[in-house]
Amino acid sequence: MTNFAPYDEPVWGSDVMVDVLRRLGLRYVALNPGSSFRGLHDSLVNYGGDEITMIECPHEKIAVGVAHGYAKATGEPMAVILHDLVGLLHGTMGVYYAYIDRTPVFVLGGSGPADHSRRRPNIDWIHSANVQGEAVRAYTKWDHEPRSLASVPTVLARAHRIAREEPRGPVYVALDAGLQEDRIADPVPLDDLPRLAAVPSPLAPDPDALRSLAERLCAARRPVMVLGYPGRHPGSFDVLVDLAEEVGIGAVETHWRLNFPNRHELNVTGSEAIEGADCVLFVDVKDMGKTTQRLESTTRRITSRLAAGCTVLDLGFNDVGISSWSEDYAELVPTDLQVTADTAVALPLLLAECRRILAAESPERRAERVGWRERLSAMHRSSWDRWQRRADEVADRSPVSTSRLAADVWTVVRDHDWVLTAGTAAEWALRTWDFDRPYRHPGRQLGTATQIGISLGVALAHKGTGRLVVDLQPDGDLMFDVGALWVASRYELPLLVVMFNNRAYYNDWEHQERLARQRGTPMERASIGMAIDTPAPDFAAVARGFGWWADGPVTDPARVRDAVRKAADHVLGTGRPALVDVVCQPN
Repeated sequence: MTNFAPYDEPVWGSDVMVDVLRRLGLRYVALNPGSSFRGLHDSLVNYGGDEITMIECPHEKIAVGVAHGYAKATGEPMAVILHDLVGLLHGTMGVYYAYIDRTPVFVLGGSGPADHSRRRPNIDWIHSANVQGEAVRAYTKWDHEPRSLASVPTVLARAHRIAREEPRGPVYVALDAGLQEDRIADPVPLDDLPRLAAVPSPLAPDPDALRSLAERLCAARRPVMVLGYPGRHPGSFDVLVDLAEEVGIGAVETHWRLNFPNRHELNVTGSEAIEGADCVLFVDVKDMGKTTQRLESTTRRITSRLAAGCTVLDLGFNDVGISSWSEDYAELVPTDLQVTADTAVALPLLLAECRRILAAESPERRAERVGWRERLSAMHRSSWDRWQRRADEVADRSPVSTSRLAADVWTVVRDHDWVLTAGTAAEWALRTWDFDRPYRHPGRQLGTATQIGISLGVALAHKGTGRLVVDLQPDGDLMFDVGALWVASRYELPLLVVMFNNRAYYNDWEHQERLARQRGTPMERASIGMAIDTPAPDFAAVARGFGWWADGPVTDPARVRDAVRKAADHVLGTGRPALVDVVCQPN
């Protein structure tokens, strides 16, 4: 893009705001246009000289989703601008999901003007709120609305550092339209901005508590660790492997981040390792119940998977930043020792403590540890063998089985440097692909209507790297935000979308089937209000309408691999997006 700036010194209040955003290092800003930030918009386009690239989106929720995906992939905040109260309300679901996913999204908004005498009749009133941040205060780390231009740098600097402080999350700052459009009366100094925005040192563990945790972990005969968010720091990927190998610990993934290589022999996700463990270590886990509780879905009956007498250890943020509104922290699990710390700091220290303890072990204890590692390895192989048998049983079905979809896409992408965005095709990618590097996957999707926006942000983060960014895209999710496809085409994102198209909101369909079995109601009526069919959307035609290369619908399993290969070649050859619509079995 041309670096066009018709003037070099700030003239308007919004010019100062742009100077602050530039000095904070923001590279992109996603938005759907709105009059409440017309001053900021003009300054970004003209005074800013395209230094911050503007990503225009068809909906505010998509704009927040793009920033969410970008931040997950890079670890750095991306800016979003939401129009007044109404744009903020459109974007609230995206903000909430960024909050529960601990993602640093830097949300800005136009507001007011606060001076009532400057408001346009009707429109500035119905689009304004008294304390606009109230709309998202329950699920942001911090919000503010500066009342003077002189206070803007400090407020924005504080917001930026709070978003980046662990545990990370979204922040919201409303920028008054009057302040944006006022001429500057006095210079606004920005020299202290780097020091104002600097993130404090991370939260370190108490040395005695960490030593005690290491001793208990090394004393365990059958230890397993459950991994939540440590993979937000790429260095933790290798540290966790070293810890597992040297101590002999089974690794169970939650997939909120990519924490551990899925094909490593000590990765026992999907096995019964937790039931056999005498010690479970939670590593940066918010919801300790999901992996340690067994659910009977129809009756909502929950039982513990933990063995009687199992020692429970915890290393992470615990109650730091806990919400009094959102219950994303889930049920408490009785814990023998909790160490509060940022795992990016604590894990290398824990590994060093464990190595010190292991160095003094007897030969008999070492042999015992080897025996547990061998049992874990056998569990790993058993799970992969079981998954392969399940995949083989349905490999030739038409429409395409979910396992066949994941396997055929893998045969194409494995020859390239690839990234999987959000969805995992009902976890079949995790049972098929080789997640061998921390950047392969920024973490699983959240609720419906989150995946395509996050995928766009992940693709934006990897643009120019030569990597093939792959989105295994559910049809129900795309139906919410089909206009998001335009963003990938407009900004030439290297995104390969393979539709995981079961022509249904199938997760909910399964719930209706469970209740039908329980209540004796007709099973054939469970699909009412669930199917995405009659007519079935033609996603390939829609994508072509937005400028994509597209193929489908593909129903023949024999066609999937060739269609995906052609689409991948297009993405890698042109840098532009491609879509293959694969019609799949329900699960």
